[in-house]
Amino acid sequence: MTTTKVVLRFPPDLTDQPITYKLIKEYDLMVNILRGHITPKEEGMLVLELTGAKKKLERGMDYLEKLGVETQRLSKDVKWLKERCTHCTACTALCPTQALWIDRDTMTVGFEKDKCIACEMCVTVCPYSAMELLF
Repeated sequence: MTTTKVVLRFPPDLTDQPITYKLIKEYDLMVNILRGHITPKEEGMLVLELTGAKKKLERGMDYLEKLGVETQRLSKDVKWLKERCTHCTACTALCPTQALWIDRDTMTVGFEKDKCIACEMCVTVCPYSAMELLF
């Protein structure tokens, strides 16, 4: 099994199509929607984590490109430098996926890397450079 994170940008004429359904049913891919913004008759955007056999994943990506969906693989990663973190919580309010969160019992920041979509918002807001972008 292979897993990849991708950003999909849909032209307005495709926002009402069952694209994720076809990825699941026809290409046997597991689809985890990490972030999305889809409005009828406007450009749509989805950040997906796709998991499946390598060949099926490649065929699914080919299907998207032939359909006219702009695809971009996430090649970035965010690293939390725990030793630099002062737990000021500046990053937690901006994190769209709650990958950065507050443990209310200890009032400390936690980071779940699997939820991170590398949007970079935490990197720019952290006053202590505790979040680092890796390529």
